Amino acid sequence: MQRRNQSPRTGWQEKGENLGFHFHTIDGELYWDEAVAYEFTAAEIDTIEDASHTLESLCIVAVEHIIDKKRYAEMQIPENIIDLVEASWHNDHKHLYGRFDLTLDETGVPKLLEYNADTPTALLEAAVVQWDWLQDKKPEADQFNSIHEKLVDAWPRFNFSNTTIHFAGILDNQEDAGTLNYLRDTAMQAGFETELLDMRDVGWNGQGFVDFSNQNICTLFKLYPWEWMMHEEFCPHIINSQTLILEPAWKLLLSNKAVLAILWELFPDHPNLLPADFEAKKIKGDFVRKPFFSREGANIQISQGDLNTDGPYGAEGYVYQKYCPLQNFSGNYPVIGSWIIAGEAAGIGIREDKSPITTNASRFVPHYFV
Repeated sequence: MQRRNQSPRTGWQEKGENLGFHFHTIDGELYWDEAVAYEFTAAEIDTIEDASHTLESLCIVAVEHIIDKKRYAEMQIPENIIDLVEASWHNDHKHLYGRFDLTLDETGVPKLLEYNADTPTALLEAAVVQWDWLQDKKPEADQFNSIHEKLVDAWPRFNFSNTTIHFAGILDNQEDAGTLNYLRDTAMQAGFETELLDMRDVGWNGQGFVDFSNQNICTLFKLYPWEWMMHEEFCPHIINSQTLILEPAWKLLLSNKAVLAILWELFPDHPNLLPADFEAKKIKGDFVRKPFFSREGANIQISQGDLNTDGPYGAEGYVYQKYCPLQNFSGNYPVIGSWIIAGEAAGIGIREDKSPITTNASRFVPHYFV
C-alpha cells in the first residue's frame, strides 16, 4: 500500500456533480481529494477481500450469540426494541450493506477498527466517483470495486411484497441526501419504483406507516440509525406494522461498538480482530476508548498521547480496543472502508486525515491496484 501523488483532472468538480456527487467540497474544504491516490498490489486486495468475508461471518455468529444469550443490557439496548431485534433475526430479514473500517498492521494483516453496519455513508464516492476517476486517470490499472453491480443485483433478493421502496433520511444533510439518492437509483435500475421522503415525513395512521401523501409504506430504507429510532415515539409501532425496514433491526447489534468486545470474547486472538473489552484495565498497553453509539469519530480517545475528540456521546458506556496505529504517510492516516453488499465483499474506499482519528471531515481518496 503506497500513497501516490496525482494531477487532478480538469473539471473534476463538474464530472463529480454529473454523477450526483454534490458534496465534494464541504464547508469550503475539499472532501474528495484526487491529488493523491492509494496504490495496492493484487495480493493486498485479495487479503482485504478475504478478511472482509471472514469478518462478516464472525459478525453473524456474534449476532446469534447476543440474541441467544440476551446480552442486551451490556450493550445498553433498551427493552422497547428487543422484541423487534429478535423478530427481525428469527424471521430472517435480509440486510443490504455495511462497511468495515480496517487498517493494515505492520505485517499487512487487516484489523477491524469498527463496523458501520447500519447507516454507512461514503458510498456514492466509493462505488461510482472513484471508478470514474480510474477510467480517466488509470485505465491500465484495476480497482477493488463491484459495489454498484452488487447493489443492483441485491435488491431483487429481498422478494418485496410491493414494488415501491420508500427511501427516507434527513434530507437537509447533503451527504445523507446524496447517499439516499444513489441507493434509490440502484433500486430503480433493479426495476423497483421508489419514493424519496424526509424521515420527518414518515407518518403513522393507526394501522401502519404512511408517507406524506398517505400512501402505505410497505418497504422502508431508512438512512437513520436504529439507536435514534429506538427513542422515537413510533418505535413501539414498528413490530406491529407490515412495513419491512432496511437495514433490519438486528443490525443494531453490529453498529453498536460494544460488539467489538463480544467479538474478541468469542474469537480471542483472531488475526483480523483487535483485543477489546468493557474494562480498560484488561487491555495491555495503549487503547482506544469508543462510546457504544459514537458516530463520525466523536468522543474517541486514544490513550497514547491522550488524543481525543469532542461530541455528545459516552453516557451509554464505552468499549476499549487495543490501539493499532494507522499507517502514517507523511502525516496522513488512511482508513480502509471495506464494503459488504448482501453479505459479500464488494470493494473499498479510503478516508484519510491529518489526525489518527477519522471524522466526518476526513478526505476521501481514490485507490487502484496493479
